[in-house]
Amino acid sequence: MTNLISLGVILTDRGSKYAVTGARVQSRADVDAVLAELKRDKAYAKATHNTWAAVLPQGALKADDGESGAGIVILRMMERAELKDHVIIVTRWYGGKKLGGDRFRRVQDAVRAYFEDQGIAAS
Repeated sequence: MTNLISLGVILTDRGSKYAVTGARVQSRADVDAVLAELKRDKAYAKATHNTWAAVLPQGALKADDGESGAGIVILRMMERAELKDHVIIVTRWYGGKKLGGDRFRRVQDAVRAYFEDQGIAAS
């Protein structure tokens, strides 16, 4: 169905674990299918947050999934890298300690790891 690219857990910070996943998409329906496929894995379905952003032919979409402000971080990075027709999902399993502003840095780290894995130049 989709070509889901999952790097799994790529970093931890004060007990919180972060994973990054992405896929090529053309529509909101494709984004929903990718999210559904990801959440078939119970670990991802039970994650605290599955924050995502997508740049589609129809425009940009994002969702914070309770991690306020994280979707725009992903979206801005995708726009700067001129990555289109793609969704990137950053998953967080909360580790019990608040990270404050560092949570945005961890989201950026996850997106950068995805870019590196896919050979995408990040600016």
